[in-house]
Amino acid sequence: MSFQSLPDTQASGAPALGADALADLRQRVAALNARYRHHGAVAVLEGALRDPEAGDIAMVSSFGAESIALLHLVAMIDRKTPVLFIDTRLLFAETLVYQQDVAERLHLEDVRVIRTDEALLAQRDPDDDLRNQSTDACCALRKTVPLEQALAGFDGWITGRKRFQSATRQTLEFFELEDATGRIKVNPLAHWAPEDVRAYMDENRLPRHPLVAQGYPSIGCAPCTSPVAEGEDPRSGRWRGEEKVECGIHFANGRMVRQGPST
Repeated sequence: MSFQSLPDTQASGAPALGADALADLRQRVAALNARYRHHGAVAVLEGALRDPEAGDIAMVSSFGAESIALLHLVAMIDRKTPVLFIDTRLLFAETLVYQQDVAERLHLEDVRVIRTDEALLAQRDPDDDLRNQSTDACCALRKTVPLEQALAGFDGWITGRKRFQSATRQTLEFFELEDATGRIKVNPLAHWAPEDVRAYMDENRLPRHPLVAQGYPSIGCAPCTSPVAEGEDPRSGRWRGEEKVECGIHFANGRMVRQGPST
C-alpha cells in the first residue's frame, strides 16, 4: 500500500480541451454506452480495465457503505488496479479501520491513500473549522482538488455511483465524460438497485462497514455525516440542512452538482 501527501491543492493545470477533442470524446462515450447498454457491471469493468484503448484507469473508492461490492468486482478482474482513497483527516475511525481490513481481505495490490499536506492544512484551516465557514471550501482543500492531482496521468476512473442514490444520479450512464478534464468516468453499478448490492454482498460474504448498522447508508466525513431515518434519501445524511449533495468530486458540465430545495 502506498501513501501520497500532496503539497498543494491548486488545480492540476491540465490544459483545456479544444472543441474538436471534446466532440470526439463525447462520441466515444456515446459509442461505449451504446455498446454496453445491455451488459452488466462485470462486462463494463472488463472493458474499462482490459481494453488498451481505454488507457490508464484508476478506481476511486471511499470504502464506504457499499464500496466493497465494486472493490470485490475490481479485485476479481485485476487486483493491480490503482485504488485511490482520500483520507481527509476528518473520516470516521471506523472507516479507516474498514479500509485497511477490506484492502487486505481483497488482496488489493495498489491502494493509494491520498492526503493533503499537513502544513497546507495548517495554513488554510488553522483552527480546523473551515467546514463551519464553507463546506465547499473544506471539501476542495481536503478532498476535491487533491483527488484531481492524484488522477493526473490517468485517462479515466471508476466510481461506485448508482442511480438510486439521489435525484441527481437518476439518469447516470455506464460511461460519462468530464468536460473539464477529458477523463472518462466509468460507473459499472449505475443500474444496480439496493437489493442488488445487498444480494451481491451476501452471496460473496463481504463484510459491511460497521456504521451501516447504526443508520448510515452513505458515509463521508464525520462532522458532515448524520444517520438517515427510514424513508429518507440514502444521501440525506450528507451535509444535512444544506443544498449541497456532492463533495465536488463529481461534476456535470464542469460544475459541482447541486440540487435545489424541493418544491
